[in-house]
Amino acid sequence: MGSKKQVIGGPLEIGGRVLSLSRAIRAGDFVFLTGQIPMRDGVPMTDGTVEEQTRAVLDDITKTLAEAGCTRDDVIKAMVWLRERNDFPGFNAVYADYFPVEPPTRSAVVSDLLVDARVEVEVVAYRPLKDQS
Repeated sequence: MGSKKQVIGGPLEIGGRVLSLSRAIRAGDFVFLTGQIPMRDGVPMTDGTVEEQTRAVLDDITKTLAEAGCTRDDVIKAMVWLRERNDFPGFNAVYADYFPVEPPTRSAVVSDLLVDARVEVEVVAYRPLKDQS
């Protein structure tokens, strides 16, 4: 692959509309995932608890990481946006189930999201290309 970036996964679509961003990009030994909101059947999940939405987000992140030849164990950094401060305990309990040992570094903020969801998560993974043979 050399030093060229590699797009991971197909085009990102919501409700049949192709978005102007990539699901993930591999740049050398690093894989950068786009911020993931909870999705159900190709549309944003605007209902459900923060726990349900967090599971949906982390399951999609797990699938995208697999397409890049990575696992959650390769995640080195997570950035989290929550719509409500009170959602943090529920989010954190589910997050701990997905990253039970040596969790990645993480930042979390409360912010108004562009989609009517409760949570968005973005991750960066590190997996040397030589480990993928």
